[in-house]
Order: sequence, then C-alpha cells, then structure tokens
Amino acid sequence: GDQGLMFGYACDETPELMPAPIYYAHRLVERQAQLRKDGRLPFLRPDAKSQVTMRYVDGKPHSIDTVVLSSQHAPEMSDGAKMKPEFTEAVIEEIIKPVLPAEWLKDTRYLVNPTGRFVVGGPQGDCGLTGRKIIVDTYGGACPHGGGAFSGKDPTKVDRSAAYAARYVAKNIVKAGLARQCQIQVAYAIGVARPMNVTVYTEGTGVIPDAKIAELVNELFDLRPKGIIQMLDLLRPIYAKTAAYGHFGREEPEFSWERTDKVQALRAAAGL
Repeated sequence: GDQGLMFGYACDETPELMPAPIYYAHRLVERQAQLRKDGRLPFLRPDAKSQVTMRYVDGKPHSIDTVVLSSQHAPEMSDGAKMKPEFTEAVIEEIIKPVLPAEWLKDTRYLVNPTGRFVVGGPQGDCGLTGRKIIVDTYGGACPHGGGAFSGKDPTKVDRSAAYAARYVAKNIVKAGLARQCQIQVAYAIGVARPMNVTVYTEGTGVIPDAKIAELVNELFDLRPKGIIQMLDLLRPIYAKTAAYGHFGREEPEFSWERTDKVQALRAAAGL
C-alpha cells in the first residue's frame, strides 16, 4: 500500500452511470479508431483526442456547447497549416454526429483540428505520456482526483486498486437507488491495511444520510489492499484495455469494478 487519497464516482447521467461529457468524449475517440481500422476513413491516423463541453439545467445534461476532436491524419488532408473542408466534414458527419445524441446538438460548436495540420503524432510527437492524463482516465473533472496515476502500477498500489474499488462502491450505490450521484473518498496510510477514512458525498441526492451510506460501505466492502485485490480479482492480465477509452464506464468482461453485484445487499442494509 501507500499513503494518499483515492476517489470514485458514479451518477445517473448515462446508463453506464458515468458523467455524460467524459463518457461521450471516450466514445468519440473509440469511433475514430473504428473508422480508421475498418477503412471507412482511410486518411485518419492513430493519434486523436476529444473534449465535450456540456450545458446543464437543474443539474442534468441539457445540450452540448462544444465538441473538440483532433485527429492525426494523412498529409494530403491539410492545405499547408489549414485542414481541407472534406476532412472537417467527414469528422463531423461520420464520427461526431453518429455518437452524440441528436437532441443535445443545439447550437453546438465543432472544433475539428483547431490548430490545423496534425501529421506527426504519438510517441514521435510527444515524449512521455504515462501519468500525465489522469483526468481523462477517470471522470473528466466531474470528481476530484487524488493525483496518483494508474498505468504502470500493479494492484498492490492503492493509487490504482483503491480507485477501482471506489468506482465499484459508488456505482453500486447509485445502481441500488441510494443516491443519484455518489462520490467516494478513501484515505490510506502506508503500512496500515484499513483505510483511515471513507467519506461519501451524494450532493443532496441520497435517500438516506451520507454518513449512513458510509457505514454501509464499511460493512459490505473490504477496502484493505488485499481485500480489494480479492474482491475484484485484480491479479490477472486485464490492464491493456484500460490504456485507451477510459478505465471506467465500459462493460468489458475484465473490468470487475464495473459489476453491480452489491445492489441487493446495499438495498437490504439500507432498508429499501
């Protein structure tokens, strides 16, 4: 183990119980890779990144203000520093619009390769990536982050395993109907197995007090490092898939932290 804070989060904005902006940002780059690999947009290249900025009304997603999608491309798709119109149109019509809900595309701005030419990418273009993109790996800024990166760490490191466990806890709480959104904070000290503290924040959406939910978490989830490894079966070669498209909000068979198998136990313990 180690000292530090880890956070987990879930909310009811999407069926996957993820914040909508980061969920759709991941789906955009997933679509980019799909169209590149199947040959439908052969001028795309592997490096790409996205950002989705949403408007909220009464705490719920209302519409998308801005979509940023930058994709590496074949040299002929730019005219000097400027992107050719056919590139921009293809990205909007074939990548962005099929992914995002049409009812949210009201007065949306599309920024496709806003800096222009993007031919050199990947490790050739940027030296050093591990540990530098911790927000896109998690919740896109909807939740705090303890600062510890995931990639390159085995599950004995709570930077990774406790963050996965916190997501597991938060997702089960929201799925159980105990709250519409839930943030879990777990604090550890090196050499001490049990967490120093487990705090639950539901931002007023909980059907029982946050302190009571925290008690249920301590009763039903073993958040010691060894307990997390056993609970989520983390000593497996499952981590390659986490390197792209997010660690959370994906129904991959290897992603045990996305299970919702504690829902009935939580509801029973809460008296629901």
